[in-house]
Amino acid sequence: MTGIGADLAGKTALVTGGATGIGLAIAQTLAKQGVRVAVADLNLPAAQDAVKALGAGHHALAMDVRERVSVAEGFAAAVRDLGELDYLVANAGVSTMNRAVDLTDDEWDFNFDVNARGVFLTNQYAARYFLETGRKGVICNTASLAAKVGAPLLAHYSASKFAVLGWTQALARELAPNGIRVNCVCPGFVKTGMQEREVVWEAELRGMTPEAVLAEYVALTPLGRLETPEDVAGVVAFLLSDAARFMTGQGINVTGGVYTG
Repeated sequence: MTGIGADLAGKTALVTGGATGIGLAIAQTLAKQGVRVAVADLNLPAAQDAVKALGAGHHALAMDVRERVSVAEGFAAAVRDLGELDYLVANAGVSTMNRAVDLTDDEWDFNFDVNARGVFLTNQYAARYFLETGRKGVICNTASLAAKVGAPLLAHYSASKFAVLGWTQALARELAPNGIRVNCVCPGFVKTGMQEREVVWEAELRGMTPEAVLAEYVALTPLGRLETPEDVAGVVAFLLSDAARFMTGQGINVTGGVYTG
């Protein structure tokens, strides 16, 4: 294998939220590059189905990124199954939608527990492992366009993703002297099951049809289409690869031009 990403072959990765959507696309893309992947998900049967499709050499494990014990056990299982770990992709995430003045404590806590705390816990275990083993590992977190521009009806989600971006920048600075890189991707309007739910919620909150909401997403995207999970996965693979060896602390926009700052 030659070209960008050729150095990924033979490496190992843990992908959280890897059973569906962006996480599944990341797992599939890495597997095609010769990476052995541990697919972690709250839904173990779905993770097992994903691994069956990936083929031999990959592993499924249950992980609730909100819970330290679950993360610790899942991380240990990934290292045991893979023999070592080179990459962490902290992708697990959730969303709900509501007007800021109507948000409940449960909505706020749910978004922060998965999106922010989940990144904190998984990154911490990966960083400890890399430091203890002397491995120059790479971490890639999934943030969002909403980490760059606060999104109406998603104030709590935006706040949790801003937290991911800030954490990524700070952790990258701490780990850089050890040769450990930390970046995040900031996707835009990605066509996933999560988006399907959000479109229905947004349509109801704004008094629109779901079709009109989707049309607005496309109109806001200069490249003129909805983003696919594979669009994100390719950038993640690049960030893990040696082609990005001098990149750390970055929040890379993968938005089709929606945001260019």
